[in-house]
Amino acid sequence: MIKLFRKIRQDLITENKFSKYILYAIGEIILVVIGILIALQINVWNQNRLAVNEEQAILKNMHTEFLQNRESLKVAVLGSEAASNSGKILFNLIGKQREEIKKHNIDSLFFISLDTGSFRPSENTISDLLQSGRLQILKNSNLKDLLHLWARNMKDYESTQNRTEIKIDDELIPYLTEKYSMKDIDMYGRLNWTVKTQLNIDKLQVFEDIKFENILDDYLFRCSGNRNNLNELEKILGTIIKETRSQND
Repeated sequence: MIKLFRKIRQDLITENKFSKYILYAIGEIILVVIGILIALQINVWNQNRLAVNEEQAILKNMHTEFLQNRESLKVAVLGSEAASNSGKILFNLIGKQREEIKKHNIDSLFFISLDTGSFRPSENTISDLLQSGRLQILKNSNLKDLLHLWARNMKDYESTQNRTEIKIDDELIPYLTEKYSMKDIDMYGRLNWTVKTQLNIDKLQVFEDIKFENILDDYLFRCSGNRNNLNELEKILGTIIKETRSQND
């Protein structure tokens, strides 16, 4: 009987130690899991912090870049307007009496109309985002849409600008080379000639030529498309500046 009692007592002691071991092991596991969860949370927080910092840096660079582009765009718009307005004055003189045409500085009007004021913005930040596939870094969905819209409109502008320059290089300049004095036009440019051509040519004959009217008409049509594209870019650019400014505030 005594032996049986001792055996039961020993078993209880053994079971009590095992229970304590189980509880200790469970406690250790819980501590390890908590440690892992804390480490994961810290890692996620750190990644989010880095992502936010990167986004803010991108927005700051983009804001600065588009502020610079706005100034370049203003110059391009002024050049486009000047070229178009001068071209329209020339166009409206076609078929007029020579006395009326001589009231205008034709050489200067030609010089201004041949410079369409091209716009070549800095797009380092956008290009990097689009080419690297990191556009998802930006949380502002409206801004992402604006950047895609900017890229599409820039392609449209570059196409119309290229067509306008081709018209100048392939048709308008060659025509004036045969019918007019390029030296007289270049008096208002970098060459800065002080004396007009000494050749005896009739420069006003171009205003009596249907070919000149057709060339100039098509040129002004392209200038109009070019100006419309610049207007659209101006609107988009202004909105991008507002969006990037609000993100940095």
